[in-house]
Amino acid sequence: MARAVRFHETGAPEVMRWETVDVGEPGPGEVRIRHEAVGLNFADTYFRTGLYPAPLPAGMGVEAAGVVEAVGAGVSHLREGDRVTYTGSPLGAYSTERVMPAAPLIALPDEIGFDTAAAMTMRGLTASYLLRRIHPLRRGDTVLLHAAAGGVGLIFLQWAKLLGINVIGTVSTEAKAEVARAHGCDHVVLYKHENVAERVREITGGAGVPVVFDSIGAATFHASLDSLARRGLLVCFGTASGPVPPIDAMQLAIKGSVFVTRPALADYIADPAERAELAGELFDHVANGRIKIGINQRYALEDAVQAHRDLESGRSIGSSVFSL
Repeated sequence: MARAVRFHETGAPEVMRWETVDVGEPGPGEVRIRHEAVGLNFADTYFRTGLYPAPLPAGMGVEAAGVVEAVGAGVSHLREGDRVTYTGSPLGAYSTERVMPAAPLIALPDEIGFDTAAAMTMRGLTASYLLRRIHPLRRGDTVLLHAAAGGVGLIFLQWAKLLGINVIGTVSTEAKAEVARAHGCDHVVLYKHENVAERVREITGGAGVPVVFDSIGAATFHASLDSLARRGLLVCFGTASGPVPPIDAMQLAIKGSVFVTRPALADYIADPAERAELAGELFDHVANGRIKIGINQRYALEDAVQAHRDLESGRSIGSSVFSL
């Protein structure tokens, strides 16, 4: 019998339960995968709290890496024993093993360990589409990135450096500022002590930045808008502090004919060919040491409640994984 973290009602971390589950055999288009490592992402808390609705009871988590143990009918691109990683629906990654659709699974190169894959698949693919698909960034551009010392942030910083893009990063503490600088952040803003928009204007000679990447949401939305250059783009790709407030279209004009988008990773990896291209570039950077994936917090799956407490308190730095 397998074990899994499940929740039967939405709420605080304590709603999660460590349960025994019957996995069964894969049906058509499915595989059974034995997890070796599971990713811990802030988006997991959105399902647990009900911000992202899910039929209850439900499993938890959308990212893991492991080995294919059984293959259902009609699955031709995977075999038993294949090393794979994935991110995305359906929920249920917080488990020792599971049956799931084969389509989202991504072949994992031998050069990349399971823990590394679980720490970077969602974060790395997010950094990939943000830098490679959202806006035609050019070498020498300067952008603003919130949560620069987070899991996505640390990958983003290293990738931006490879592309010749300058990054102004916001962090909450001096300790996180040091981490961000060590990963290539050009300018660090301590948002609890400095006015973000004013610092951005100061750094850019009053012009503002062409793109702001904001995973925080409610708490940073207005500062992000005020940091944009004329006709700049605000990319709201997360809501760690709460949902983005309603957008007043006239304010977009007043602030310089700026744009706002709320992208989702799922829409940038829905096409298998595009997913393979983004993953291939990410895996190549990591396998060759150009992007390093630090795992700063490790937990056992049965300690998911504590892991979520740490995540929501802001104590976490960089990537966290559940090691099996």
